[in-house]
Amino acid sequence: MSGFKKFLMQGNVIDLAVAVVIGAAFNSIVQSFVADLLTPLISAFGGLPDFSTLKVTVGRSNFMYGNFINAINSFLMIAAVVYFFVVKPYTHVKERAAAKIESTTRDCPECLSEIPKNASRCAFCTSELTAAA
Repeated sequence: MSGFKKFLMQGNVIDLAVAVVIGAAFNSIVQSFVADLLTPLISAFGGLPDFSTLKVTVGRSNFMYGNFINAINSFLMIAAVVYFFVVKPYTHVKERAAAKIESTTRDCPECLSEIPKNASRCAFCTSELTAAA
């Protein structure tokens, strides 16, 4: 039983639980954005916002292909919202942060070990080095 308690108290399990809760909350925000803002906007310019009434009847079977079209539209709109409002800004911030981090090390030309940029002697092979440019 103590192993199970240790497993539950690990950071990974807690992080995963928090991610699931935040993901569910974020999902409701994105769903609302798509259903309440994008779909009416599309219907204002394009006409029919809901394709659920479209169907093909063969015998006594109804093939509701309009629901499938609605699912595809919802998926594409949700993917676009996530990309443009989450992925793209996050990538931009991440790239800017990476550009600000300047390397403080360089490789020794003799032994190829990583040494401080301003070192005048390699700590690994003890060869004398010229000043870094």
